[in-house]
Amino acid sequence: MNSHPLTPRLFAAALLFATAAPGLHAADGFAFKDEAGRHLDVFANGKLVARYMYAYDKSTPAKLLETYKPYLHVFDADGTAPITKGAGGSFTHHRGIYVGWSKITFNGKSYDRWHMKGGEQVHQNFTGQKADASQATFTSVVHWNDEAGKEFIVEERTFTFLPAPSPGHALIDFKSKLGAPRGDVKLDGDPEHAGIHFRPADEVDKSRTTYVFPGENPNAHKDLDYPWVGETFSLRGKLHSVVEMSHPGNPKGTRWSAYRDYGRFGAFPTATIKSGESVTFNYRFLIATGEMPAADVIQKSYNAYAGTTAATPKITAQPAEGAGKKTAPPKQK
Repeated sequence: MNSHPLTPRLFAAALLFATAAPGLHAADGFAFKDEAGRHLDVFANGKLVARYMYAYDKSTPAKLLETYKPYLHVFDADGTAPITKGAGGSFTHHRGIYVGWSKITFNGKSYDRWHMKGGEQVHQNFTGQKADASQATFTSVVHWNDEAGKEFIVEERTFTFLPAPSPGHALIDFKSKLGAPRGDVKLDGDPEHAGIHFRPADEVDKSRTTYVFPGENPNAHKDLDYPWVGETFSLRGKLHSVVEMSHPGNPKGTRWSAYRDYGRFGAFPTATIKSGESVTFNYRFLIATGEMPAADVIQKSYNAYAGTTAATPKITAQPAEGAGKKTAPPKQK
């Protein structure tokens, strides 16, 4: 058999493939692929699980609108398409898993870092990036800037990806540590325009959106401090379910938005950060294809996350408000 030695160029290409391929398509465990300056991909067992969108481009108004906040896209079980919303569409500021408050008080002024009026959330760098057989984790340092482009909040936004309990295909822990380097900061707003939220893709079938609550006779407009809330939505002919879990260490008195037919839902905590100090928010997201996982599956995951031993509650499913009706979207505030 004839052998053909590799040319220097082919050898370099082969070496690049050999070293890069395990990190991009590991058959077992987690891996990263960074498209520098644009997004960081997270793989699990060779499939794309999530994409952290961190680009920031203010070269044109359109580019700035597209990149004024970092967020996490979540992908379907096949890893072929996001099930979350990006820029554009209905309410362009709704994007994947994201965090913000519409009424932030600092230095005698009010700032809106939900709709991103007069300033941006800007990714600075990654720290603590690690992927192995058991998990993947990274921290994005994000500056929340004032109208002059100076940070008044410094965030350490950490995502940790873990093996999901069946029938889930993704388990994502979200941690946001917000520091106030230049003076006291108050985080406020309302359940529709503040907090840590999940937004399905814009093509969601509004007639089929359903929310699930841990208890009987829930009233999401009035109830406080749900340990978790679930949502099932239909996208491109398939059902998807997501559960957002609130760690017991989060601020008490948290309200939830969990009734919109287009699927944006999440927790609305408030807090005051003293100058030089910080506050930390912790949430877990369980993602599954199909119907909502059974209550005992959700509660077991919650207990493991929260360090509790709470019994499985009775659950209540409610259709989204206006589901199936052709109504105009609610006006933005």
